[in-house]
Amino acid sequence: MTMFSRFSVRRVLNSEIIRSCRLNKQPLLSQVTRRALSLKHHGDPTPAVGTTTRVRNQSFGNTKRIALVSLIGGFSIAVYNIYHLNNPREQLQPDPSKKTLVILGTGWGSTSLLKEIDSSNYNVVVISSRNYFLFTPLLPSCVTGLLDTRSLMEPIRNILRHKTTAVKFYDAEATNIDYEKRVVHFKSDSTDASAAEIPFDLLVVGVGAENATFGIAGVKEHACFLKETKDAEKIHRKVMARVEQADFKGQGQEEIKRLLHMVVVGGGPTGIETAAELQDFFKDDLKKCVPELADKLKVTLIEALPTVLPMFSKKLINLTESTFQEENIVIRKRTMVKSVSDTEIEVECRELDGTVRKEVIPYGVLIWAGGNAVRPIVRDFMGQFPGQSTAHRGLVVDDYLRVKGASGVWALGDCTQTNFAPTAQVASQQGVFLGKHLNAIATAKNHSFGNIAGDVGQPLLGSKAAKAFDYIHQGSLAYIGNERAIADIPLLGMNIASGGQWTFLFWRLAYVKMCLSVRNRYFVMGDWLRVQLFGRDISSQ
Repeated sequence: MTMFSRFSVRRVLNSEIIRSCRLNKQPLLSQVTRRALSLKHHGDPTPAVGTTTRVRNQSFGNTKRIALVSLIGGFSIAVYNIYHLNNPREQLQPDPSKKTLVILGTGWGSTSLLKEIDSSNYNVVVISSRNYFLFTPLLPSCVTGLLDTRSLMEPIRNILRHKTTAVKFYDAEATNIDYEKRVVHFKSDSTDASAAEIPFDLLVVGVGAENATFGIAGVKEHACFLKETKDAEKIHRKVMARVEQADFKGQGQEEIKRLLHMVVVGGGPTGIETAAELQDFFKDDLKKCVPELADKLKVTLIEALPTVLPMFSKKLINLTESTFQEENIVIRKRTMVKSVSDTEIEVECRELDGTVRKEVIPYGVLIWAGGNAVRPIVRDFMGQFPGQSTAHRGLVVDDYLRVKGASGVWALGDCTQTNFAPTAQVASQQGVFLGKHLNAIATAKNHSFGNIAGDVGQPLLGSKAAKAFDYIHQGSLAYIGNERAIADIPLLGMNIASGGQWTFLFWRLAYVKMCLSVRNRYFVMGDWLRVQLFGRDISSQ
């Protein structure tokens, strides 16, 4: 009894071992031995349960703390970004003794250049008929009301007011470039003033391209294009107008089918995404509002080449075609548009055996995404240099983006003829490159643009030759409908081809990150949430 207290003895007497002995009439020593062996091999389960519960509660508590810290951190970053956006620093005034750099356009190339360049090195002047930057990759989403067009617009003055030295902006259209006099002529529709001009020491041409119609009769008069916000709004109005016309009393069945047939010409990313967005709109929203017309809503994609999305891998092309088939989107490959009227499209279909068949396709709305053409101001500027006469796609530039035949003139984006595809990704990288290059020119003790004619020789920065533009392809993305997307991403020397709903999530995250400002990001995500809750806008205005 010296080893046990009175309390210990009472616990033993009241233990389950004693009770078991009384019930089973087995010796106490045998029950104690069996219990001890059980505890030795398996342990006491009661403490294990308590330990597991404590670990689980502790893990849950840590998760809550991490989530709370992340939420607070994200909110703090958002508040800082908004404050920084709305409270720019006071700007310096331009120095008249410095050279005047004139930049034409506010697209991907020009805007990337503006963000990169140190405005204190030059007197920077921007001329554009569009006083905002437009995030064009998401423009097809505006066709159906998934996104508001203003969510993709960033006022160019929001960018300029954050520069070290003030930048002058003219909301006007550049009409002519006089290289010999080194003057840019421009005019504005928003004022009663006559046309004006501005001299330049250095010039960057980034006016983009216009829609190519290839001289096909009726395209310019009857087709809808998709390059600007007004184009997306026009398509939305026309689609809803056709739906209302089809639902009007007394319409014949053939006329209803024609009115509800939407045709997209062009099998590139813009055409594919527009067709996919239209079909989503019909399936998710219009079929609920006008169920009696549900089986007559139709989308057709026309492509002259044997394949769509030629910049993607074969695997993803097949996935796109199979998805379109599931979504009842008709793809007409090897089909060339010959003429367009207000109600019909005349096409030539080339069969696999080489035979050509003519066909007439009735339509309600025609959306043209068939490529780019040179703008008149660029065509006129090209005519001032003999070396540019053979170019068809735009200004010929060298590896430093210098316009061949001109000194102190650069060009970038869709208005140039290069070995690169006319994409936002290329123009953006060109803008960053040229911004850094012009910064280096301004800070170098001595520099040259190469040959005085501007068409041979490396530009020098001090005693070193400048680096040429090196495009780095970061991948291709496209939305193919029904919350699915495709992606070709170069990674570690390989090409990762991915498609499906997880890729759709990546597609959205990538484009949100690519948005120019925090303002655009919040607007785009807000629109997605709005549509998830209330559906797309089906008004005709």
